[in-house]
Amino acid sequence: MATALPLRPKVSAHTRNRSRAGMLFALPTALVVGVFFVVPLGLLVWMSFNDWPLIGASRPNGLRDYEAVTDPLFTRAITFTIVWTVLSTAVLLVVSLALALLVQEARRGVGVFRTLFLLPVAVGMAAATLMFYSFFMDPDSPLNGALTVLGIGPVDWIGTRDHVIASTLLLVTWRVAGFYMLILLTGLQAIPAPLYEAARVDGAGAWTTFKSVTLPLLRPSLSLTLLLSVTGGLLSFEQFFIMTAGGPDNSTVTLVLAVYRQAFTLFDLGRAAAMSVVLLIVLLGLNTGQFVLMRRGAED
Repeated sequence: MATALPLRPKVSAHTRNRSRAGMLFALPTALVVGVFFVVPLGLLVWMSFNDWPLIGASRPNGLRDYEAVTDPLFTRAITFTIVWTVLSTAVLLVVSLALALLVQEARRGVGVFRTLFLLPVAVGMAAATLMFYSFFMDPDSPLNGALTVLGIGPVDWIGTRDHVIASTLLLVTWRVAGFYMLILLTGLQAIPAPLYEAARVDGAGAWTTFKSVTLPLLRPSLSLTLLLSVTGGLLSFEQFFIMTAGGPDNSTVTLVLAVYRQAFTLFDLGRAAAMSVVLLIVLLGLNTGQFVLMRRGAED
């Protein structure tokens, strides 16, 4: 005896019209993503499997361009980028969290400090780098003048790798910490006040309250800040390109700067595309791992 198939629920005309309207609203965004992301990404992957000079015809060469990952300059760029990402992420998290805690309480004048901390975000990274470059290189700049008065300057800010890292950390912290402070401040203000009152009633001190109440409930905001900072560190380009052009002695060449040199100095677009694909895979892997950790933290 044949069994009757279950009847599909009828979809009303109103529901169909809403679905079509939603698709029409999403169509412009889908077109923009397709034209400016999907198509260039496909072209990038295609270029990575071809010998693609800046001028002249391209020809397939298989996986030969991916041999760039064994190039000594590229491996040095990987090492430096990892070191830079770890240092910048640690400094930015500490400084931005300290700023957020400083302006957390609603008291007189705190709005002025919030605005002052956030203002550098409005300055582009390239413009900020040029401004700091003039501070570092001009012997008569206010920074070097103050150091000279104190008897410790002027300092060779970009003469060595360690000095470059320190000076660039100062630049990036000034430029970005205010934005991360805003993210963390939003998370701090979302923590219910009764939890702090209960901690005080239980006799918890400031450090115990911070460790047991603030940090666990601030985990989503910290995770987002960590994600943005790691991604920004791996994609660092303007600050090192303008400040030192990868010097001294190629000691501050980042992954993106290595890709730029391969494409627009050596004019080997195929190998530069292969480097970009490798960088994209690394970013996808790291961001996926961070999203997984963020979800587990939210579930816990």
